[in-house]
Amino acid sequence: MQIIGVDLHTRQQTVAMLNVETGEIVEKTLQHEGGSVREFYSTLAGPSRVGIEATGSMQWFLELMEELGIDCQVGHPAKIRAAEPRKQKHDRRDAALVLQLLVENRFPSIWMPSREQRDVRSLILYRHQWVRIRTRVQNALQAIALSHGLRRGSSLWSKAGQQAIASLSLSRYTAERRTALQSLYRHLEEQIDDLNRKVEELAWQRPQARRLMTHPGVGPITALATETFLGEPKRFLDGKAVASYVGVFCGVKRWGMRFARMWSCSVFISTSWCRRVWGKQK
Repeated sequence: MQIIGVDLHTRQQTVAMLNVETGEIVEKTLQHEGGSVREFYSTLAGPSRVGIEATGSMQWFLELMEELGIDCQVGHPAKIRAAEPRKQKHDRRDAALVLQLLVENRFPSIWMPSREQRDVRSLILYRHQWVRIRTRVQNALQAIALSHGLRRGSSLWSKAGQQAIASLSLSRYTAERRTALQSLYRHLEEQIDDLNRKVEELAWQRPQARRLMTHPGVGPITALATETFLGEPKRFLDGKAVASYVGVFCGVKRWGMRFARMWSCSVFISTSWCRRVWGKQK
């Protein structure tokens, strides 16, 4: 069996590998460009266990390990760093530290979402990006309307409101900007409506999301986001831990990965039920 500590970077990774049977330790650096990484891990004989420190560019590596059937654990960066008293650090030492923690069974593993959960997250984040763009377009159109005496509020987005802003007598370039923004707004509405349908279909297909939607004020988007971003509720001690994880309680120490932390906070900050709901599901 091989136990491998990896210090993962964007362009390369440093590996410290222990052969449990012989006690031999091998250190090497693998460049990510080309097929050297796949070749190294695919030629490992027997069962292997890999440990890496959580980083934003690790997704491709996790998928490779899953494809090759290699057990890969992701560690909490702060806890890994706390295990090393020396402030001096470099790639070989970091890889050796991860290996040491794995061998001594002290590696601070964190929960990781499945590939299917990551795929659903990408859908939710994709929709959120379109919504943010639409909000900027709406703000620009609202500014044009207000600066020319048209005060419709939220009714500006109705058919009558759009006709009203289209009928405004504007100077040449402002009129061109208005026309382009209105066209973009209609396109964004179509895209978001399509994504909303996909999210709703997914939410009704998932038991956990359906359960959350039984609570008043919880729709398909919030329910699906809650399930896919929080994962298994039993990994949290209580509702306060959930609030800390999503960033609602900024003064409480956080742990784990920060997948779309700012986005998840914007979702949960308006849902005061999250502590009660998620706490009861344990």
